[in-house]
Amino acid sequence: MDSFELNKILGAVLGTLLITLSLNIVAGAMFSPHKPEKPGYDIVVTEPPAGGGTTAPQEEPIEQLLAKATPDKGASIAKKCLACHDFAKGGPNKVGPNLYGIVNRDRATHEGFSYTAAMKGKGGKWTIQDLNTYLISPRAFVPGTSMAFAGISKGSDRADLIAYLNTLADNPAPLPTAPVPAQGAAPKPQDTQAAAPKDEPKNAPPAQNAQPAKPAPTPAPAPAPKH
Repeated sequence: MDSFELNKILGAVLGTLLITLSLNIVAGAMFSPHKPEKPGYDIVVTEPPAGGGTTAPQEEPIEQLLAKATPDKGASIAKKCLACHDFAKGGPNKVGPNLYGIVNRDRATHEGFSYTAAMKGKGGKWTIQDLNTYLISPRAFVPGTSMAFAGISKGSDRADLIAYLNTLADNPAPLPTAPVPAQGAAPKPQDTQAAAPKDEPKNAPPAQNAQPAKPAPTPAPAPAPKH
């Protein structure tokens, strides 16, 4: 191979390398990503104006809700519990214990049911107030309970269900009543008599009961001169 052919081969290789390098530079300039000035992403969080946020309406106390509760509606709501509980007197335990006589019953005491350690450690009775709190969120009221129930958020539904559960007893307990607000003191009657003015006007007419002023005595006539 002479030097001319070798030069042609080297020139071709060098030209190929130059073309490849040029294409790489052009492609990098065209498709290079835009780098932000600072790393990360800006997350915009819209905060409510101070003092202008809306608050959730306060729910009525359970005593007031029970005053309007209907056990028949509670029986319909209780149908969603039939998969885990039985409501009949002397009925069997299912996934959960039998609920006949649940109101004011000691917790974790129904015969034949295996309660969790969390429920056994809770203690106390199933009062109306505790049943209401438990039905909002069982796992929040008894952390560690095995009851997989999301809870009942609507207060009137809980009141209807509790009113129905209260009927499931030989002697249903009286439902609590809403406390009567204390009455304030009766307003004091306003004084209808106007205060007397401190200074009477100079030209004011005399009072009706005032005594008339006595006239001044007439002077006696002077004696006649003697002649």
